Amino acid sequence: MQTIVVALGGNALQEAKGPATAEAQLAVVKKTAALIAPLAREGRLLVVHGNGPQVGRIVLQNEHSTDITPAMPFDVCGAMSQGLIGYHLQQGLGEALREAGIDKAAVTVLTQVVVDGADPGFQNPTKPIGPFYDEAEAQRIAGEKGWTLKEDAGRGWRRVVASPDPKRIVEINAIRALTDAGFVPVCVGGGGIPVTEAADGTLSGTAAVIDKDLAAEKLAEDVNADTLLILTAVERISIRYGKPDQQDLARMTVAQAEQYIKEGHFAPGSMLPKVQAALRFVKSGPGRRAIVTSLEKAAEALHGRAGTELTA
Repeated sequence: MQTIVVALGGNALQEAKGPATAEAQLAVVKKTAALIAPLAREGRLLVVHGNGPQVGRIVLQNEHSTDITPAMPFDVCGAMSQGLIGYHLQQGLGEALREAGIDKAAVTVLTQVVVDGADPGFQNPTKPIGPFYDEAEAQRIAGEKGWTLKEDAGRGWRRVVASPDPKRIVEINAIRALTDAGFVPVCVGGGGIPVTEAADGTLSGTAAVIDKDLAAEKLAEDVNADTLLILTAVERISIRYGKPDQQDLARMTVAQAEQYIKEGHFAPGSMLPKVQAALRFVKSGPGRRAIVTSLEKAAEALHGRAGTELTA
C-alpha cells in the first residue's frame, strides 16, 4: 500500500478574491475535500496545508484588539490557524470520505516543527502572509508598522516574514501511529508551528512561517512516503512563466530542476519552494516521486495524466 503526502495550496482553502469569512472558507474547503478524498483509496493519505492568508488575518485581528485584550505572539497565531483550518478540513474530508464510501476519518494534529534560530531566513524575510495591498497601501503600511512588504508574483503586495528551513517534526511519532491506524492526518499545518530547541530539549515558539511545501517534504521523508503531491493554482510547472515563450513541463529531471533554479525561472515564496521541495524528496531515496499540479488535476496527476513529475 502506497503512502501519499498531499500539500494543499492557498487556493484550496480560500478563493483569492472571495470573502474571507469562515462560511466562505468552509465552502471552499468542502470543494477541495471532494477532490482529494478519493486519493485515500490509493493508500495511506496525509494532508498538509498552508496558512498564509489565515495567519495574516489572525495577526491583524490581534493587533486591532489590543485595547480590549492582549495580542497573542506570532507562533500562537500560527497555532490558532492550524486549529481553524484543521477543523474545516476535518469537516470537509469527513463528509467527502463518507460520500465516497471510504471508511477513514480525518484527524488534525497540532504540529510543532523545530527550526534553527540562526537560520539565514530570519535575516531575509520571504514568506508572504495576509491580504494583498496595492503599492501605495503597502508603502503606507510599511511606514506605519515597520513591516517588510514585497510584490507577490504580480498579484499585489503582501507582508513577508521569515521562512526558516524545517529541521524536525516534533509530533512525528503520533502522526505515524495515526497513519498506521488508518486515519487521514491533517498535520504540519502552515508548515508547522516554528519552534527552536534548547540543549535540554525545551521548545520555544518563534516568529516565522515555515514554507508548507518544504515542511510537507520533511513529513514525506519521515513517513517514508512514495509520493509527494504538491497542489497549487496551475496544472504544470513552467519555465519563462508569463512570457510569450512560456513552456509547460510534463516531466523534469533533477538535473533540469537544478539548472532552472540557477537560471531564476521560479519565483521565491511562490513556485521556487515547490520545486525545491520536489527536488529534495526525489533525491532523498530511490523510487520516490514528486508531482506538482493543480487541485483539480490531483487524481489524474497521481496516475501520470497531468501535472509535472520530477524524476531522478
